[in-house]
Amino acid sequence: MRLSMRRHWFFLAPAAILGILLFAFIGGEVVKQLWNWLLPPLFGWRQITFWQAFGLLALCRILFGGRGWHGSGRSNFRRRMEERVAERVAERSEHMTPEERERFRQGLRGRCGFDPSTSESKEQGSRVDSAQRSE
Repeated sequence: MRLSMRRHWFFLAPAAILGILLFAFIGGEVVKQLWNWLLPPLFGWRQITFWQAFGLLALCRILFGGRGWHGSGRSNFRRRMEERVAERVAERSEHMTPEERERFRQGLRGRCGFDPSTSESKEQGSRVDSAQRSE
C-alpha cells in the first residue's frame, strides 16, 4: 500500500508543478495581452513585457486576491469581526425592551444613511399613535 502511495505522489507532484507553471504563464500572458491591447491606445502608456505583466499579476493577487480558493486572511478577519459584532448586538438586544430595540435600529439606520422606507415609517407612526392612546 505504501509503495502505491509513493508512486501516486511521484506522478502527482510533477503534474501539480507543471499545472502551476502553466497557470502562471497563461495568467501573465493574458495580463500582458490585455495591457498591450487596451492601455497604450487609450492612455498612451507604453507596452509591457511578460515579466512585467507577471509581476503586475502577482501584485494584484497580493493586494486584492488572496491566496487561492479559500480567500484571503483579510476575509477571515472580516468574517470573525462580523460574528463578534453580531454576538454583541444580540447580547445587548436581549436586555432591551422592544421600544429600545426599535430606537436602536432607527439610530443605526440614521447613522448609516438608511432612512426608513415609507412602509416602515407608516408602521412606526401607527405604533406611536397606539402607544400614546394606551397611556
